[in-house]
Amino acid sequence: MAIDLNTLKTAGPTISGLTRPFWDAAAEGRLTIQRCEDCGKAIFYPRSICPHCWSRHLLWKDSSGRGRLKSFSEVHRPGHPGWLPAAPYVVGLVELAEGPTMLSFILPGTRPLQVGAMLLLAPTAIGGRVLPAFRQIELATEEQPR
Repeated sequence: MAIDLNTLKTAGPTISGLTRPFWDAAAEGRLTIQRCEDCGKAIFYPRSICPHCWSRHLLWKDSSGRGRLKSFSEVHRPGHPGWLPAAPYVVGLVELAEGPTMLSFILPGTRPLQVGAMLLLAPTAIGGRVLPAFRQIELATEEQPR
């Protein structure tokens, strides 16, 4: 990818009281997700109740930043004109090590992407804000926590 993603003119995320902890952590280069105090399950996207047991006892916990690629698409014709300079680019469904799945930007690597590829969080400046993107693990040494 030859373009500096931070220069894109894209719409920003919608930040509400519910989603603020997620976006504040992203701005710091962290991925934080909710965990239910009652059933113990990890939750993504941010919600006010647990979708598994309906508890309202949810805490924000940092994710390991590890995941597996469940599916992906190479976007050639973006839905928003701000993304045109970056096309083609890849978005994918990332199954986090904690369980939930999230849609994310996938950074290019040296190997072709495949479903099942192991991914690491790669906070990336996109459109003037840091967002939780992912990249494929290239070397065995990258699997170690930082």
